Amino acid sequence: MKEVILTPEGFEKLKREIEELSTTKRREVAERIRVAREFGDIAENAEYDDAKNEQMLLEHRIATLEERMRDARVISKKDIAKDVVSIGSKVKLRDVGAKETVEYHIVGSAEANPAENKLSNESPVGKAIIGKKKGETVEVAAPRGKMKFKILEIKAA
Repeated sequence: MKEVILTPEGFEKLKREIEELSTTKRREVAERIRVAREFGDIAENAEYDDAKNEQMLLEHRIATLEERMRDARVISKKDIAKDVVSIGSKVKLRDVGAKETVEYHIVGSAEANPAENKLSNESPVGKAIIGKKKGETVEVAAPRGKMKFKILEIKAA
């Protein structure tokens, strides 16, 4: 598996999710399996089959997250450049064409979440601004055509 780059917050969130799945969710699924067994013959027991399938998916998710955690490289605040955009930076950009200002937190792909303005370093905008300085303008190929962004501010998250 390729290296996963995480912010300290992303690493903690990953740990919490593994903990939740490994404890609470495992207990819930085990209880569903136990209750389903009480319905009788498991050969024709849809509730049992559903619970076992849920258990399989849960264990797969836990294994995937544990692997991601093992392969993670957690960036620290000292790793975040203050004068150029890097993973961990909070960046304020102005869409030159639309004259709108947006702020993004640049994160590794495992943490990306557009709804929270967490932008992957592997996204088109992320790739374009990594390594750039305040005041620089970048051009990004987007589905609706080329877009230009000016970097207004860079700060460590």
